[in-house]
Amino acid sequence: MNSTVRLTLITLALGLSACTVREPVEQPLPPIESVPPRPGPAVKPLPGSQPGTQPSKPAAIPKPMPRTSASFAPPPGGASHWDPKLGVYVLEKKPNTFYRQRTYYRYDGGWSWSLSPDGPWQETDSSGVPGGLGRAFAQ
Repeated sequence: MNSTVRLTLITLALGLSACTVREPVEQPLPPIESVPPRPGPAVKPLPGSQPGTQPSKPAAIPKPMPRTSASFAPPPGGASHWDPKLGVYVLEKKPNTFYRQRTYYRYDGGWSWSLSPDGPWQETDSSGVPGGLGRAFAQ
């Protein structure tokens, strides 16, 4: 039995060593076809510019604010836009009035909330408003 195990181990070692000695054969890559260059449009300097000067960079276009949130529904029946920094909808026709999750928030020297944009308003502190609003109006 001992000789059978020994013979099996030697055969296995020789078989595996044959795999490690052989180097992989590299296949030649097909030649890359080159495309002849096409003549492009002629570039002419703008009138009034001086040759050799760098053209000025165009002004950056500001990214438009998103109108809605992916997570929160907009307020019913009112013109508003989503403010991602505040995390609320900003009502456009009512100053310092905000909306999120069926609740309106208003800042008028202090915070108050309501279920309607016209009130009745109940006073609260900054812990009773969404975090972005509390930080934006912190005193």
